[in-house]
Amino acid sequence: MPNHNTIPFSGGIARVLSRAELEQYAAWQRAFSGKTKEHRFYEIVADTLDSKFEHHYLLLEDSAGKVRGIQPVFFVQQNLVEGIPALRAAVEKIRQHFPRFLTMRLLMIGNAAGEGHLSTCASGDEEWVANALYQVLETYGRTSKVSLVVFKDFPASYRDVLWKFAANDYARVPSMPMTELALDYTDFDHYLTTLGASTRKDLRRKFRKIAAASPIDLEVVTDLTPYVDEVYPLYLQVHERSPLKFETLTKEYLSNLGRRMPDRARFFIWRQDGKAIAFSIALVHDGTIYDDYLGLDYRVALDLHLYFYTFRDVVSWSLAQGLKRYRSSPLNYQPKLHLGCDLYPLDLYVRHTNPFLNRIFRPILRFLEPTRHDPILKRFRNADQLLA
Repeated sequence: MPNHNTIPFSGGIARVLSRAELEQYAAWQRAFSGKTKEHRFYEIVADTLDSKFEHHYLLLEDSAGKVRGIQPVFFVQQNLVEGIPALRAAVEKIRQHFPRFLTMRLLMIGNAAGEGHLSTCASGDEEWVANALYQVLETYGRTSKVSLVVFKDFPASYRDVLWKFAANDYARVPSMPMTELALDYTDFDHYLTTLGASTRKDLRRKFRKIAAASPIDLEVVTDLTPYVDEVYPLYLQVHERSPLKFETLTKEYLSNLGRRMPDRARFFIWRQDGKAIAFSIALVHDGTIYDDYLGLDYRVALDLHLYFYTFRDVVSWSLAQGLKRYRSSPLNYQPKLHLGCDLYPLDLYVRHTNPFLNRIFRPILRFLEPTRHDPILKRFRNADQLLA
């Protein structure tokens, strides 16, 4: 094996791997076993996404030399007030004199294009991996000269495993949550009957208007490559309107997702008069569909209520496939609230690498966390779970 940068810790040693070196370890094929976004997804993200991310991998060996986990991490220069309109004007004034104010180099643990997970090569090793990372990241963050170490978008189910981080040097704050809908319905009409009367009336009015327009055809494919030039501009239209822009997908990402994960990737393409007007990027695994990204042609999207039309078709398709859960990516919470979705909480664990500054930064972070500035989130029936 090549000679790697190593970080010793009590109970083992961590090796810092590059993307190329990763291929030499058979244990990587078992990383994230059982997760929707498993090792292939991390490879696609590293190979095809924006060059602003610098990807590395922490191979965690125990004292007997057994690989217990290979945790993906990445470095990024991040604007800490991205997507917080209430602070934007004040911060921009300060940046006229101090351009890098509240912009820091971060070491992030997790995934640049989705929720984060701990990487274990065998079941039952999550606590061991968490304890190893707690020790390793202190050294790795300091020697990498980053300002912050951040666990990015970890589901709330990790709170018991990551308790040590929140109890000590890290602040745990809510990230913008995903949303979830249990698919306990025979069909879409059955689902409609569970919504409030005003929502049902509004949706039926929208669908009648769509039915009076030129027919819209749906095609579901596993490989988007033949259509990527046609639909990619639709993704960019939605992306540019988003108040939060962390990652930007590329055409290469879209093509590779279908070609390298054909068992999980599903692409929904809607056409009217032969022209693509919407498309959705989804992953399907273990009874759940993750509706991750949406592309729309805004020349017709608002008039045709395409957001609701695409939602109806994806949910209808999922019910027909026997899927049990629908999860969608963060943001756009107003319609999701009325559509009966629950929040799927995600957490950030954040630590400043300077111990003195960390004591100041931890309480301030609670005012910077993004959910604080979204009034719609407080109206979800399980909003209390964001901070539980």
